[in-house]
Amino acid sequence: MISVEPVAAAGAPLARRNPVAKLAAALVFTLILVATLDPVAPAIAIAAELAVLPLFGVRYRVLARRAWPLLAGAAGILVTLVLFAADRSGRVLFEAGPVLVTEGVLVTALGLVLRMLAVALPGILVFATTDPTDLADALIQNAKAPARFAIGALAAFRLVPLLEEEWRMISMARRARGVDAGRNPLAKLRLFGSTAFALLVGAIRRGTRLAVAMDARGFDAGTARTVARRQHFTRTDALLVAAAAAIAGAALTVSVVLGTFRPLIG
Repeated sequence: MISVEPVAAAGAPLARRNPVAKLAAALVFTLILVATLDPVAPAIAIAAELAVLPLFGVRYRVLARRAWPLLAGAAGILVTLVLFAADRSGRVLFEAGPVLVTEGVLVTALGLVLRMLAVALPGILVFATTDPTDLADALIQNAKAPARFAIGALAAFRLVPLLEEEWRMISMARRARGVDAGRNPLAKLRLFGSTAFALLVGAIRRGTRLAVAMDARGFDAGTARTVARRQHFTRTDALLVAAAAAIAGAALTVSVVLGTFRPLIG
């Protein structure tokens, strides 16, 4: 079952920080890393993210369970780039028939994969340690986001677990009608696409009903809304954002010192 609830220990020092501060720290951290394709900077960033994981109250096993689709995607990108990259410059590391792995290809592939992991992990940490209601409250109070946007995003986030149940119901209904792909991989792919389209149509209809219901309850009114729970942005929260920027900047500095910094082109 898909879960959107936080999985961090309640008393973890960084898990208690303001949701907007954690979100801002993640954005600052990742935006700085976008400036390079070199594997050194994202490798340092990943090491720093894993080092502070206990401060967020998240176990490494829990993180691996939540991030396994990301790891599978990273492995796919690495294999694809190594096998089909057009640029084969550098020293040859491995050659077997049509498969040719060079130093340049491997460095480029590792740089892309590590950068993807370094950019995605902060977002996983934020949502794994933040209650969705607290995030919506903080966006309204601290980031001055419109209440319609913040509470609408909260409602949509709360509906995420329904997607898995609806997917199961669509699959069972089609199986009851005799629609089954069997062992044919093309038929399975076609059935997956049609099921995903049916799920998308259902999600759009549910979102439309939700938007109409929110407008009917005055979420689009111009008057200010009251808040039930206060979210305070403290000096410690500001230090968290500054620390994230400093660590990302240090990673880029190390990359420059080693002489391997390459700006992102195109």
